Amino acid sequence: MDIVSATFRPCTQRLRDPSWKFARATVPQLEGHVVELTDDAGHRGCGYVHAIPAITTHGAGAAASLAMLVPRVPGVPVHVLLGGRRHARIAMSRILAIKAPAEMAAKAAELAAHGYRTLKLKLSGDTPRDLARIAEVRSAAGPDVQLTLDPNQSYDAKQMIRAFARFERHDIALIEQPVPAADRAGLALLTRTLPVAVEADESAQTVHDVFRLVSERACDVINLKITKLGGLRRFMQAVRLCEAGGVTCRVGAAFGPALLQAMSLQAASVVNALPFACELAEHLHLHDDPFTALPVEQGAIDVPAVPGCGVEFAADAQCSS
Repeated sequence: MDIVSATFRPCTQRLRDPSWKFARATVPQLEGHVVELTDDAGHRGCGYVHAIPAITTHGAGAAASLAMLVPRVPGVPVHVLLGGRRHARIAMSRILAIKAPAEMAAKAAELAAHGYRTLKLKLSGDTPRDLARIAEVRSAAGPDVQLTLDPNQSYDAKQMIRAFARFERHDIALIEQPVPAADRAGLALLTRTLPVAVEADESAQTVHDVFRLVSERACDVINLKITKLGGLRRFMQAVRLCEAGGVTCRVGAAFGPALLQAMSLQAASVVNALPFACELAEHLHLHDDPFTALPVEQGAIDVPAVPGCGVEFAADAQCSS
């Protein structure tokens, strides 16, 4: 098969909550790009490039990269190309942005009512305020919902040890990247010290980073993202490193449309074990999605078994510029 056409489109999406914030930035909208490829047999495939300056790249850089990359699109599910899925249905976690404790609690109650069994709280590094957020979310979500924490590097190791002594009464399952990305020693100290799974995210920007974290056993879990690692091939390299070294994989949030989440879902489905919920439902937090639906039912997504990743441009798709 030969590709006969390639169309590049910007994909700008507003957030339902324009004040959505985490410790490193406020994110009022996403400026991604989409490429649609068609081959001589009529098969169509879409790809999405993530563009958030605080996390990956800016829109112009993403567009320049897309203009250089025109991959072939075979007519099978992506998971087949990656070795075959191990999971037909994957549990999802939803993220609670930094807000007043009562606002976060109200959102937690709403999400729990929709069937989500794991919620992740963004924290700010202000221990008393973060404790209030955790306490109110736990009360609102109830005892059966798993809570994970994501300070996004806003604590140092000793602060986190002191803070977690206050947090742990609320039954925390995992804490993600509490310390600065470069502080692998601090991350390793927390992994050895805290009675909870410690996850690396910003510390795992490349496959080489993953190798070092696994070889040093600096964390219990690594948050893997296609956008962060540089594509599916590198994602799979990171997965195999984690599995060989006995470190748990979790597929984390990369904001973007249903296309990005569907592609990440296909990749997540081939990971041997997923003991923690993945974060591939954040397309529901965005307006202006030009792709067909990737539905979440009772806090989980069924992995599409159709050619490609399972979504395509909607008939009335509008990608804003």
